[in-house]
Amino acid sequence: MTKYSLGKWDLTELVKDPKSQAFTRQLDVIEKKVKNFEKNKKLLKPALSSQKFLDIIRDIEILIEKISLVEGYASLSYASDTQSDYATSLLTRMTKLGSEIENRTLFFDLWWKKELDQKNATRLIKKSGQLSEYLKHKRLLAKYSLSEKEEKIINTLDVTGSTALVKLYDKITNAFEYVAKIDGKSKKYTREELSGFVRSPKSKTRETAYKTILSMFQKNSGVLGEIYQNLTLNWRDEGIQIRGFPSPISIRNIGNNLDDPTVNSLLRVCKKNASVFQKYFTQKAKMIRVKKIRRYDIYAPIGSKIKEKTYSFPTAVKLVFESLEELSSKLSDHAKSVFNAKHVDSQIRPGKRDGAFCHTITPKITPYVHLNYNGKLKDVFTLAHELGHAIHSQAASNKSILVSEAPLPLAETASTFSELLLFDRISKKVSLDERQKILADKIEDSYASIMRQAFFTMFEISSHDKIVDTPTVDDLSETYMKNLKEQFGNSISISNDFMWEWICIPHFYHTPFYCYAYSFGNLLAFSLYQRYKKEGDEFVPTYVKILASGGSKKPESLLKEYGIDITSERFWQDGFDYIKKQVQDLRKLN
Repeated sequence: MTKYSLGKWDLTELVKDPKSQAFTRQLDVIEKKVKNFEKNKKLLKPALSSQKFLDIIRDIEILIEKISLVEGYASLSYASDTQSDYATSLLTRMTKLGSEIENRTLFFDLWWKKELDQKNATRLIKKSGQLSEYLKHKRLLAKYSLSEKEEKIINTLDVTGSTALVKLYDKITNAFEYVAKIDGKSKKYTREELSGFVRSPKSKTRETAYKTILSMFQKNSGVLGEIYQNLTLNWRDEGIQIRGFPSPISIRNIGNNLDDPTVNSLLRVCKKNASVFQKYFTQKAKMIRVKKIRRYDIYAPIGSKIKEKTYSFPTAVKLVFESLEELSSKLSDHAKSVFNAKHVDSQIRPGKRDGAFCHTITPKITPYVHLNYNGKLKDVFTLAHELGHAIHSQAASNKSILVSEAPLPLAETASTFSELLLFDRISKKVSLDERQKILADKIEDSYASIMRQAFFTMFEISSHDKIVDTPTVDDLSETYMKNLKEQFGNSISISNDFMWEWICIPHFYHTPFYCYAYSFGNLLAFSLYQRYKKEGDEFVPTYVKILASGGSKKPESLLKEYGIDITSERFWQDGFDYIKKQVQDLRKLN
């Protein structure tokens, strides 16, 4: 077996054995660091020297790095097997530890946000280098911070409150056993396997795959809907009633260091351009020779005579490496290092968390990539996407752990850019018919990553507003159905079983209002990619600098340095113009 074969990741760089004395010593070191840090409380005065201030910041960085190792190990172990009682117990234990440490070190955060006067804060910020924007943002959050005692109560209760509810959602949904009759044979499938069938050339297979997944969530809608409503109430009660944020989505926007008008501009342009994909789906109906496509059919492959290719995992890895190498050998080396470190979990197995993600523990450790690789072309693009995240992390690896991670909207830039590189490379290697098919797939991927995500966010805005009136799960499902109808117009037929689709979306539970980051990141990547195609190698240093900034700068100001105004609707429209051109190119090929 080579390092590019399907397999599991190696987590021993984080924790060698959680049942060993070495792990106990690892936790003991953390406890000692926390106790030493607590001694800084008596030093926090307005006249604190800049050197002592930076020393305290360095202590925070070291402490976070050490905590991240054990928390990261627990999180990744749980993702590997969500049905393991030991992994579940360890995750709970490490989450509780993290909460306790956050409470014990909270005094510094609150001192910086609320107690220190502006004059001395400005003095210290001037000496903080790459941390200046981070520290300014912390001060911005001061108006939404509570007293130390109140913050400790919330941190403590979150472990058995919202965090526990999310874990419960994962545990329930990852335990689902799907039985479907496909090609005349009834058998058990994982959700990942069934999701692959939504791109089947057979209409009945696509319908069966969707119905099997949706019916399972509908069957469990009572408990899953109740979990969602309680998470949403918690989000509103804490964020608006207690902390004073202006709206539920503002909580995420401010966390992303984005201004509300920027996000509003993005969502307005997405809503205005719903017709771009509505026209595409109307065109697609003709391409697959039906009067009107159903929601089951939006990912139906065109050119059904062309057999869908499967890609071995080593082949997929090679394709992604080659596409990255064409842009930059440095970025390609970043991707290779993930495999060299054995930080990829790619195989499908029962109990493993669905989907894909990239998790950076600390800037000093090569990121970990989680996949459920099934050999389809979409899986190759998923590999490119997650390695793009890993590249982004490594490009910013010289930054402090406090600012190395890009805010959510910027975090999707490198992942989408990597997919565009792969798309261009694969397109050059195939026949005209295959290019038509791949181009259609890419347009549909843009739909899924931009329009669908924007409308997800619009649904969340509606559902968070409705929660105040304690709606039923059916009420929320009706709201989601209205959202779908506005999104698709008359371009497709939507059956009632799709009203339960919202319960299938983990982001609604894990990270409210996360989804617009995909719309943001994809449209931004389209803009950057067009500059790359125009400027060639001259653009690469600019691109690398954007990635290397991590989260050290406010997104609006960072991008403005490179002539990108994300507060303008015109900027976001440029991304849709790129998609329109793809639709026109497809029409010419047809």
